[in-house]
Amino acid sequence: QVQLVESGGGSVQAGGSLRLSCVRSGPKYTFNFMGWFRQTPGKEREGLAAIGTGGDISYYADSVKGRFTISQENAGSTVYLQMNNLKPEDAGMYFCAAGSPWTEFQALSRHGYNYWGQGTQVNVSS
Repeated sequence: QVQLVESGGGSVQAGGSLRLSCVRSGPKYTFNFMGWFRQTPGKEREGLAAIGTGGDISYYADSVKGRFTISQENAGSTVYLQMNNLKPEDAGMYFCAAGSPWTEFQALSRHGYNYWGQGTQVNVSS
């Protein structure tokens, strides 16, 4: 069973940076993409960034392009989300996910993923 554990969340002021980490345990050949998602109360889980476990393909939501960078090590054993120039609207619970999406659209959709972590909270004050 794949298990994902996120860390690195916290509270920062607008304009600040955070780096989230996601450590995977369990089989690594049951998926080929890792993603980061954000959820706020009353809203659907939003895909922010996704990366192939080979590290050769990555996708970003328009809302984070140029500010967030996704990276991975060792075929998805650890996945990072470097978040710069954070805005108050970036606040929320951040989740790491693993799956095998077929398209870019699926890679940024919660429906493309089978495995989820418990999340780490990010707060951004103005």
